[in-house]
This record gives sequence, C-alpha cells and structure tokens, in this order.
Amino acid sequence: MNDETAGPGLLYGRNPVREALEARQSLNKILIADTASRHDIADILTLARAQGVVYQFVDRRQLDQLVQGVHQGVVAMAAERGYADLSALLEVAVRRGEPPLLVLLDEIQDPHNLGSIIRSADALQAHGVVIPRRHAAGLTPAVAKASAGTVAHLPVARVGNLNQAMEELKKAGLWLIGLETDAKTGFDKVDYTGPIGLVIGSEGKGLRSLVRQHCDTVVRLPIGGHAGSLNASVAAAILLYEVYRQRMRLQKD
Repeated sequence: MNDETAGPGLLYGRNPVREALEARQSLNKILIADTASRHDIADILTLARAQGVVYQFVDRRQLDQLVQGVHQGVVAMAAERGYADLSALLEVAVRRGEPPLLVLLDEIQDPHNLGSIIRSADALQAHGVVIPRRHAAGLTPAVAKASAGTVAHLPVARVGNLNQAMEELKKAGLWLIGLETDAKTGFDKVDYTGPIGLVIGSEGKGLRSLVRQHCDTVVRLPIGGHAGSLNASVAAAILLYEVYRQRMRLQKD
C-alpha cells in the first residue's frame, strides 16, 4: 500500500461512494473490482462520467489490501480538500492586485513532489496550481503532508485537458513558460513580472510534446554534475524563486 492511496481519505462500499458522488464531493479516483457486476455499479459509473471523476477497474485483491471492511468492490479516494475552478485562481491575483502567477504541472505523479511544489508556490506567492485529472497525483493526505499544510491555503484547479486549460489562460492574458532541459534560453533571461504560467513537466519525461507546443516559450536551468536534470519539485522551486526575486525588485524600484 502506498502513501497516495492509504489513510483516512478512503470511502468504500457502493452506497457511501454513490452518496459522495451525488453530493459532488471531490474525489481523486474510484477503484472498482474487475469482478464487480456492471449492473450493480451502473449508477456509480454514470455519476462518475458525468462529473469527470476518474475510475479504474483493478484486481479485487488490491481493494482488500486497501480497506479493512466490506467494500463491495468499490473504493473511492477522497481529495484532501476541494478543487477550485481555473477562474478562481485568476481571481486570487485580482484580489491581491498582482499579475497572475500560476504553476501548471504536466502529469506530476509523485505525491511528495506535488506537495513540495504546492509548498514552494505558496511561499513564493503564486496564486494557484493547475493539475490534470488523469495520470497525475491528486490532493491526497500524502500531498497535504508534503505541502506542510499549505494545500489548505493555495487553490488547486484540476482540469480534464491541460492543453485546453493553457489556451484558456492565454486568452486571459497569461504568458506560458515551460521548463525543459534542452531549451536555449536560460531561466534568468526572461521577464517574469507580467501575467505568467510556469509549466513544469513530469518526473523523468519532462513536458509532453503537445504541452510544450502550447507554451509561449521554454527555458532551462543550467546545471553541472552527473544527474542531467533536477527533481521536478526542486526545479519548480528555483524557477518560482526567480519570479519572486524579479517581482520583489520591481516593487522596490
């Protein structure tokens, strides 16, 4: 059992999961035993599809390991806190009277990385984080712990399609800056004082091709040593600090 699925943020049994969906509770994912009767879970599947909640069929033994009780072949992972709309992140910037600064994460799957990025984003005055619904960590208890509690203060939007969200943000006036190891421009050669979104790729793979194409520009973090690249959360923190440094300098001038 891993940190992302273990802990108190689990709902199990057909009725509790159905009621959570009907109440539109924020759920990260629903796991369903591959032996479950499709007839018995038809309403759960319908509600999940309508709300864009990810569900996955798994070996029943995986559910047995997750919960100590009668799960009836259905286990839901509840979000540690509710997700915000994309527009709500921009409203935070408006309320503060600041140019928007968002962090967009392309399939970050390690909950500890996600939590660390949220912590850095909060400390360095970003206005929110955007994550995709699929193939990415959600707001689990492990993420909340890694964020040192800052997940309770920084809004996180969960979107069905990251590329579409990027286009929406462009229309709202944001300049999207991706982080890639092969970019020609150094991270410190860009002006971050306007409305921007920082786009950080996944562990090991970096930005997906289409996500990179939706960026207005890409930058790199020059490093030495033998690793070749930095951990995603470390790289995000360095880039966020450069944004923070430039904006603080602008305020003092």
